[in-house]
Amino acid sequence: MRTTRPTICGTRHAVSAGHYLASAAAFSVLEGGGNAVDAAAAAGIALGVLHPDIVSVAGVAPILIRLADGRVETIAGLGPWPMSIPRDLFRERHGGKMPPGVLRSVVPAAPDAWITALRRHGTMGFGDVAQYALRFAEDGFAVYDVLANNIAKNEAAYRRWAYNAAIFLPGGAVPQVGRKFVQADLAKSLRHMIEQERAAAQKGREAGLQAAHDAFYRGDIAREITRFQAQEGGFLTMEDMAAYHSPVEPALSVDWRGHRLFTCGPWCQGPTLAQALLLVERAGLDGLAHNSADYIHLITECLKAAFADREYHVGDPRFVDVPMAEMLSPAHIARRVAAIDRQHAHPGMPERLIGAGPAPGMAMSDAPSRETEPPVEAGTSYVCVVDRWGNAVSATPSDGSWTGPLVPGTGLMVSGRGSQNRTDPAHPAGYAPGKRPRLTPMPALMELADGGVMPFGTPGNDVQPQAMLQVLLNLLHFGMSPQEAVEAPRVATYAFPSSSAPHDYFPGRLSLEGRIGAEVKAELAARGHVVADWPEWTAVAGCVELIRSDPESGLLAAAADPRRPAAAIAL
Repeated sequence: MRTTRPTICGTRHAVSAGHYLASAAAFSVLEGGGNAVDAAAAAGIALGVLHPDIVSVAGVAPILIRLADGRVETIAGLGPWPMSIPRDLFRERHGGKMPPGVLRSVVPAAPDAWITALRRHGTMGFGDVAQYALRFAEDGFAVYDVLANNIAKNEAAYRRWAYNAAIFLPGGAVPQVGRKFVQADLAKSLRHMIEQERAAAQKGREAGLQAAHDAFYRGDIAREITRFQAQEGGFLTMEDMAAYHSPVEPALSVDWRGHRLFTCGPWCQGPTLAQALLLVERAGLDGLAHNSADYIHLITECLKAAFADREYHVGDPRFVDVPMAEMLSPAHIARRVAAIDRQHAHPGMPERLIGAGPAPGMAMSDAPSRETEPPVEAGTSYVCVVDRWGNAVSATPSDGSWTGPLVPGTGLMVSGRGSQNRTDPAHPAGYAPGKRPRLTPMPALMELADGGVMPFGTPGNDVQPQAMLQVLLNLLHFGMSPQEAVEAPRVATYAFPSSSAPHDYFPGRLSLEGRIGAEVKAELAARGHVVADWPEWTAVAGCVELIRSDPESGLLAAAADPRRPAAAIAL
């Protein structure tokens, strides 16, 4: 397949991130002697500046780390609901809806997650890695088409709050592509954390990292956040901020064809990718041509089954008994595959197979829509790094900036990931005080059968596991190069309730990029899929980045998706 750019190869280290300046920041850290954790933190924090519409410095940042010695861990950079939020607030006061604004706020986790990663496995201080984000916020960067289009699409939402409009609609208008975009208040917040670290630096690196952490979670920034939350009717308190620490947890893993896939646990949708991979393998791909109607139909029906189990069972495992072992068991995978009709699409979301009786909290939308795709309320980017020592990091920072007010004077959008919980506490993803939302961002990493490693991930809300599955199969089943694998046309099903409020349900909906032929689309429609056309290339189909190491050649091969302003760099 002809690609728009080459696979980037090097022998020393590599990075691929959702914005080229974030990749440059990470690469600068690697060239300066930092390791993969240092570099990923630099890129991840920078993405909160460079993707201000879809990533927040005060958002979420799930991180997966594989050290050179083979140890794998995840940092669950996802904050919980405030402890004081009423248990039935939305049903009693808001008609079961989750309104835009501060009521969606959960504890901002990203600063703690990056500092936790630096403490455990990094070599640098917060200021060393955050200096790039500070520069991009203070000096500005060029507006690109995806940013301009996203702001234009959500212009009315940005105008809802005067401070948001002042930042994202400078001069009262959507910023034009090629113009400089500056975030002076966000620069002040980052500078304050860096200065607090510097003041404590004489006591050592750990003391400096703690000072930067305290500046955000216990000091002036926390006071501004919680004061504004109270003013706006929110529930986030200084106690919530001060108590937060990102859990460090084992990764969930499954074996597949001699490879091993690692994802984060069922507080996110990582298990959906793991299950979909097992379903596709059980169903069998031999003899199916890439992006043929038979192939697309099969992976779509497998994805529907995996999303059904996500809907019926997955939520914060500290609050929900998630039957993870059974969901991934050969017996359950076999039952799901046996229910797939190779010639007819399931008309909606497949039935529940685990557990007896009606599934709790399973209220579908009253009027499922077939006209438009579900609105994506949050946003996401991605970064992966492999360093010269063999350490690898995969991280998916996130949070959109148009569904709630930024904190005046700080430039910070406090994580509104509460939108990915249900207002019915009985649902597995129902909200509760101290509970984490069921997050869509889901970094992953593959230990390859040849001894190599491959961190990979994407933005895309519910499209994330779908895009990642297709890229994995492009690479490891169809034998494509990394860049071919991320550029190949993609599809996505929406035949399940959306993760994000208002959790729209689109039975049968299957969207396909325009490079997939009309005859394939016609055959899929004949099988009962509600076929919708995407453009030939669309950012809605995700933006997969990956790095693949090859022990035999000693090369690192990195790919970046042209659907967004991503870039890969290797040396």
